[in-house]
Amino acid sequence: MILSSLIRQGGSVHEIAARWFVIVLLAAIVLVPVLHLMVPEGSALHLPTYAVALLGKYICFAILAVALDLVWGYCGILSLGHGAFFALGGYAMGMYLMRQIGTRGVYANPILPDFMVFLNYKELPWFWHGFHSFPFAFFMILFVPGLLALVFGWLAFRSRVTGVYLSIITQALTYALLLAFFRNDMGLGGNNGLTDFKDILGFTVQAPGTRAVLCMLSLATLLGSFLFAQRLVNSTFGKVLIAIRDTESRTRFLGYRVENYKLTAFVVSAMMAGLAGALYVPQVGIINPSEFAPANSIEAVIWVAVGGRGTLVGAAVGAVVVNFLKTWFTTGLLAPYWLFALGALFIFVTLALPKGIIGALLERFGEKSSGLKGASMPVAPVSKAAE
Repeated sequence: MILSSLIRQGGSVHEIAARWFVIVLLAAIVLVPVLHLMVPEGSALHLPTYAVALLGKYICFAILAVALDLVWGYCGILSLGHGAFFALGGYAMGMYLMRQIGTRGVYANPILPDFMVFLNYKELPWFWHGFHSFPFAFFMILFVPGLLALVFGWLAFRSRVTGVYLSIITQALTYALLLAFFRNDMGLGGNNGLTDFKDILGFTVQAPGTRAVLCMLSLATLLGSFLFAQRLVNSTFGKVLIAIRDTESRTRFLGYRVENYKLTAFVVSAMMAGLAGALYVPQVGIINPSEFAPANSIEAVIWVAVGGRGTLVGAAVGAVVVNFLKTWFTTGLLAPYWLFALGALFIFVTLALPKGIIGALLERFGEKSSGLKGASMPVAPVSKAAE
């Protein structure tokens, strides 16, 4: 078998899976623009516009899944609020895109977006200033989710809130943001959100070339996020995270400041989720408060569970597979039954494949998934324990 021969060539099953994942992403980065822009539309190899948009959306969800796997699979933090970080990154990008419309809006106001003119705003709210600049918007895409995660995590981890209690308050966080962003006086479009985007960095959002580049950027970001997360979890820092997940009290007893490790992982994960949301918005053309819905965060947990938590590769694969099934189910007669199918899939995976698809495959070929198996914990030096 191909996989067995690759194992004999050297490297663990987990490393080989990571290599193939990287190879597939690199191939997709090259092939997507070629098949979309250079292959004639009548050809069987042509990648249509709707497929590019769907692929870009799936890849953004895969980035979110990798971010969630970093804290759930390797640190034991089951976050039911990662959709909030995703949505905040999306709103930051949406604000930049709205500022690019200018006089091409319905009311032709060079400063105020159309919804502000409709709601009789006299001037641009203070927090909108600066979003006409892409570097500023990019900074806020990372800063806002990171800041929220920093404040929330500092309060929660310092108070030693863990387990189901932490999951509940993360879900409460995203629900509170959902209610807040629904309000028109928030200055963010209320129920309708932000939409009708025209340009991004001077390029028409709807142009085929722009869509192809956005999809390429999403693939490249997934690749970068995966490589960064993999390097992180394979480092000494990552081994401590695994130790915290398996035996938090023992890790603390050995002298590690557990709350600092958890907080760092949580902030990094939130920033990755915000970046995924920012790439998602120009490809789907809208961002509204529904992205804060707790159900979205719960779905992200299902993606990771289906693919295999603690594998990184599995999280990305699970996101793509589940969302492909969702697209297939919800575009035909089976649409009313999607939630039943999703629930059945989650139950099946929990009972039959507790380590997910990729985790089960890794175990099948002779290796316990590194994220699901306890790792040797680096012992803190005496000086650190004494601090």
